[in-house]
This record gives sequence, C-alpha cells and structure tokens, in this order.
Amino acid sequence: MIEYILKLIPAMLSGLEITLSIFSLTLLFSIPLGILVAVGRLSKLKPLVKVIEFYIWVMRGTPLLLQIIFIYFGLPIIGITFERFPAALIAFILNYTAYFGEIFRGGIASIDKGQYEAAKVLGFTSAQTFIRIILPQMIKIVLPSVANEVITLVKDTALVYVVGLGELLRSGKIASNRDASLVPLVMVGVFYLALTWVLTKLFQRIEKRYAYYQ
Repeated sequence: MIEYILKLIPAMLSGLEITLSIFSLTLLFSIPLGILVAVGRLSKLKPLVKVIEFYIWVMRGTPLLLQIIFIYFGLPIIGITFERFPAALIAFILNYTAYFGEIFRGGIASIDKGQYEAAKVLGFTSAQTFIRIILPQMIKIVLPSVANEVITLVKDTALVYVVGLGELLRSGKIASNRDASLVPLVMVGVFYLALTWVLTKLFQRIEKRYAYYQ
C-alpha cells in the first residue's frame, strides 16, 4: 500500500500545482478587483452602479461551471479564443470578484458615516480616509465571510476539469479509474483537508491581528 501511495504522489503533486495556480491567481486578482467593484457599487454614478449590479447579478446567478464552459467553448463562436488555463482563470476571477465585491460592499456600508466626517475635519483626503481608516475596519468586519469564500474557492478549483485541466481531483479520478481503487480519491481528500486546515489557521491569525478594532 505504501509503495502504491508513493507511486501516486507525483501525479497528485502535478494536479496540486494546477489547483494552487488557479487558487492563488484568482485571489491575487479577484480581491483587489472586488474592492473596486464594492467602491463602484457605492458610488453616486447611477450608470456605473447599474452596470455593476448587472454584472454581479449574472456572476452570482449562474453556476461557475457554466461560466467556464461559456468562456472556453462559447466565446470562440464570436472569434474570442482562450487557452484552457486562461479561460478557466478568467471565469474564476470574474465569478469571485462579484462575490468579494458584495462582501466588501457590505463591510464598507456598515462603517459609521461619522468616521468619514471626522476624517474630513482632520484634513484627510478621500483616498487617505479609505486606505487608513475605512479599509482596515472593513477587513476586520468581512474576514469571516472572506475566509468562507476562500475555502470554497479551494474546492471550486475542481471545476476546471471541464476544460481538460489536470487539477488535483481529476488526477485522483484518473488514477482511481485506472487502478479500480478508492485510495487515490482518499489521497485527494487528504490534500484538500490539508489545504483548508492551513487556510483556516491563516485566517485565525489574521483575525487576531485585527482584533484591536473590536
């Protein structure tokens, strides 16, 4: 059994590389974009607000799997073509930007308006007010919701199988079907559990760091 598990590890690590690439790049782009979406959603420019609302409605109202399929298989019909990895990544970024945008919007909206007025009296610009006063408090407020989305993202990376990417779960399925064994799938479960455990501990540390805002 140990020898069999050792033979599976290279394929698992190859799949894990794709999983971590999708995961890390999605976070890298979707979190800052989510902040921009939240700010735009709260702006006084009605056309901008309507466009963002429509975007969020579409992204949250349709399955991520369908969005991946549409970008990879649907857009070529109108002459827009992406390779497998970029297509999946774009779908993930667009989807999670919408979710993070709504989370951040709720966090920003919950901060007392008096803090904006106090910052203005102290001579802070709008950018300084947002970066130094609003953003740290918003992070504290939304951390539990962001943590849930990040952990969900780890598991959602399995959806890239639809465009033929060899992520972690697909690697396990291939080995399981080839060897008629559940051991590869158990290993996949262990990898996912390890990833979520690391992320849970990381967010617990971050929450402690922002505890002084309580």
